[in-house]
Amino acid sequence: MLNIYLLRHGETPYNAEGNRYCGRTDIGLTDIGVAQAKAVNQRLAGLHIDAVYSSPLQRARVTAELATDREVETDQRIIEIDFGEWEGKTQLEFAADDPLSWEAWANDPGENRAGRTGETGNQIVKRVDAFYQDMLRKHADQAIVVVGHNGINRLYMAYKLGMHLKNYRRIFQENSAITLIQLDGNGELTLKKLNA
Repeated sequence: MLNIYLLRHGETPYNAEGNRYCGRTDIGLTDIGVAQAKAVNQRLAGLHIDAVYSSPLQRARVTAELATDREVETDQRIIEIDFGEWEGKTQLEFAADDPLSWEAWANDPGENRAGRTGETGNQIVKRVDAFYQDMLRKHADQAIVVVGHNGINRLYMAYKLGMHLKNYRRIFQENSAITLIQLDGNGELTLKKLNA
């Protein structure tokens, strides 16, 4: 059984500015985001952690470093969604500019590209699942910390819990909150805690 302490990065300026879609834009943390990551450090203290992994984007990597005081290995497969033309915009803005693109994604993100030119949900869960399959092989019966992003984390959990991907927004992961998931030897996911 692999125990995964799954975090979303701390608050960024885009989160603070009406939750702008921040896919591949490599921005840092706000002062609040730094404080959130440091607070996680206190909650993880005393737990046995075998390894720490992060998206290569600085908001995730810095969160991982502050939250664990450990060496962090980055992995491109857990980078945030490529949001295409939605990058840097709020949902209200891009839904008004291109309602057909938003409607297609909202109804079936598995088959439709985010922001017309970004990734499909199926592409996202395939790359994220490949990462976790590697983690299962590498860290069987261990505990790891993984710091990623709201979009990929929610899509992956929805996929593994058997939900239609269009329902991924029904799972919400707060900035720097700890979500505990377990993967068994068959890759079955159990959601143990959400936003602890």
